[in-house]
Amino acid sequence: MVDHASYGQFCPVSMAAEILCTRWTVLVLRELLCGTTRFNDLRRGVPRMSPALLSKRLKELERAGVVVTVPGEKGGMEYRLSPAGEDLQPIIMGMGFWGQRWVDSQISLKNLDPSLLMWDMRRNLNPQPLPRRRCTIQFLYPELPPSRQNWWLVVDGGSVDLCGFDPGFEIDLFVTSSLRSMTAIWMGISRVRRELEAGHLEFEGDPQIAAAMQQWLGLSRFAAEPGRSS
Repeated sequence: MVDHASYGQFCPVSMAAEILCTRWTVLVLRELLCGTTRFNDLRRGVPRMSPALLSKRLKELERAGVVVTVPGEKGGMEYRLSPAGEDLQPIIMGMGFWGQRWVDSQISLKNLDPSLLMWDMRRNLNPQPLPRRRCTIQFLYPELPPSRQNWWLVVDGGSVDLCGFDPGFEIDLFVTSSLRSMTAIWMGISRVRRELEAGHLEFEGDPQIAAAMQQWLGLSRFAAEPGRSS
């Protein structure tokens, strides 16, 4: 398959599609619009995309004038959206709201990915309902292979870090859930109380942090959009 075959049309829809509609491009733009700027962080937002292909797509977007590279404050290069790239926000977010509204949630919940879920949870987590101290929340997905079962969110001073290994801090809340249940909560398809009552979610630790989970979890940007696919 030719990756960049031209449609051969002068129509602006056609010209835009030649830039935006190659595989993974829209997801890379989603990550950039969510504020991700560093290559390794972009990889965490598209965990099934190879580094080589991510690098290729970023170079294509840069040639198209959608992305610019700038020196990072901590060294290395960062990727930022140009004015043309920022102008894509209502288009990319609109696609997300359309998907939340019209794609059957049962189809969406077949595409489970703990890496993407936890990365999204990290960047949307709301620290305000949590105690004003470092809080460490461990998530266990028992049905996954051992190397992917455990994840830790460390909230400290308003910043949130995601660890795929034990950070060595005292655990304030231990959450056991199926990946499907946690994804459904995150997407706004279900709620914490519903999954607790169904026995799909269990807490161990600080009861106040557990009781506030629906508030601090933050949820997907698209969770508030009601589904209309049924």
